Amino acid sequence: MLDIADDLHRWCAQGRPFAVATVVATSGSAPRRPGAALAVDAEGAAVGSVSGGCVESAVYDLCQEVLAAGDQARPVLRHFGYSDEDAFAVGLSCGGDIDVLVQRIDPAAAPEIAAALAAAASGEAAAVARITGGPAELLGRALLVRPEGAVLGTLGDEVRDATAAAEARSLLAAGRTGTVGIGADGSRCGEPLTLLVETSVPPPRMLVFGAIDFAAALVRAGAFLGYRVTLCDARPVFATPRRFPDADAVVVDWPHRYLAAEADAGRLDARTVVCVLTHDAKFDIPLLEIALRMPLAYVGAMGSRRTHLDRLDRLREAGLRDLDLARLHSPIGLDLGARTPEETALSIAAEIVAHRHGGTGAPLTGAHTPIHHDREPARHRNHPAA
Repeated sequence: MLDIADDLHRWCAQGRPFAVATVVATSGSAPRRPGAALAVDAEGAAVGSVSGGCVESAVYDLCQEVLAAGDQARPVLRHFGYSDEDAFAVGLSCGGDIDVLVQRIDPAAAPEIAAALAAAASGEAAAVARITGGPAELLGRALLVRPEGAVLGTLGDEVRDATAAAEARSLLAAGRTGTVGIGADGSRCGEPLTLLVETSVPPPRMLVFGAIDFAAALVRAGAFLGYRVTLCDARPVFATPRRFPDADAVVVDWPHRYLAAEADAGRLDARTVVCVLTHDAKFDIPLLEIALRMPLAYVGAMGSRRTHLDRLDRLREAGLRDLDLARLHSPIGLDLGARTPEETALSIAAEIVAHRHGGTGAPLTGAHTPIHHDREPARHRNHPAA
């Protein structure tokens, strides 16, 4: 649901009731992950998707039915799997299975949902936990959890609320969306309840070092993928907003000094991506010496294989261990035969995506590996996990 927060927040601000269908469980080669949503308002307008097209019509009709029931509408949990008779109409042609929870949302009567959507639309950190499995009378109840500990809403029981809030904070800290099981009485045992915890966190950061033409293309690719992109170079004549209009920030500073300052200020996390394109040892080595000691999502450096071997020797001399060096993606990018800045940016972006999701980068044609991998990316409103 938070993946379409911009539209739903606008509907809430206008006081428009809507029905939202949310994927709450998947199996097999399902096209969307838990949290993906399709919403329909009273005028029939639709936003989002639960399956990439396979069952959209059936889910749309279900949303309209729930919405038409008005205030008396009860949440509906519906399973969609492969149908031999008419896969595209009522099943998933991909062969997977999804469970979808459809519920009516009246913004005035669901302040916790409205607040969660407002937080996600503005890029703030928040988590919303909804009951998606258990007694019918509890389905759809929601709890909003803020990182500082504030809670809005209730699942109907104080102990249950406390347990759910703790689970939600854990997923929020990791920037993950997923399902958890608790007991109906709030314990970790007893009659089971399933919670879908959706999280919203600020966009992850991409730091691109080196104000060159390849960097301009990579900045555009990073912005397209939903990263908040910073371009940094020590040379003021090259590091200008005019040359990098797609960057969220252009910084003139020595790369290693800027990275260290951002880390000290707490503005980097385990989702941060660092791409070193400077092609100059006096910039690369001090920067990589710091970056490879940090728990970052990805660290890559441009250069030939000969440059890479020389770089490894210099980093070992600086005290880095082989375990640290193993985290370095160099030469940066996947083997696409790239030549132009745009092709090279695509190569680098593809490697970042593959690394984030646990993909191999190999062609899917003829492969026997899963199309969708289990590694869950950190979610933010411009980059939903899908």
